[in-house]
Amino acid sequence: MQNRKIEIYTDGSCLGNPGPGGWAAIIIDEEKEKEISGNKKDSTNNRMEMTAIVEALKYLHKTYKDKVNELQISIHSDSNLIIQTINQGWKKKANTDIWGEMDKQRAWLNISWNWVKGHHTNKYNNRADELAVKRAKEI
Repeated sequence: MQNRKIEIYTDGSCLGNPGPGGWAAIIIDEEKEKEISGNKKDSTNNRMEMTAIVEALKYLHKTYKDKVNELQISIHSDSNLIIQTINQGWKKKANTDIWGEMDKQRAWLNISWNWVKGHHTNKYNNRADELAVKRAKEI
């Protein structure tokens, strides 16, 4: 499994901020796609964006177990806050609990962090957005 490439597209949605929230991730492994999503009764957009990443990384840990550190992972998010915080070292001022969980899940993993323009032409980002909104509306 050396250097197996995994692409992950994530998004979060909140109906009100705070309000009912939804998150989604699309995990692409050698052209197989897996969609995961969830919701929370009372959340914020940023928390849902981060939850999508945390849950995608948990999925990788569960699916690939002791081989997860051999993966080449690319995470794509339209959250500039998340991408800049990780790539540029912005200070983590809020949601420190979920930042801590994200740091725990990504420790020792080979991840590239990529910003993608939201609500634009990327089909995977648009699909993650649709799933997140759908899950938020289920509450």
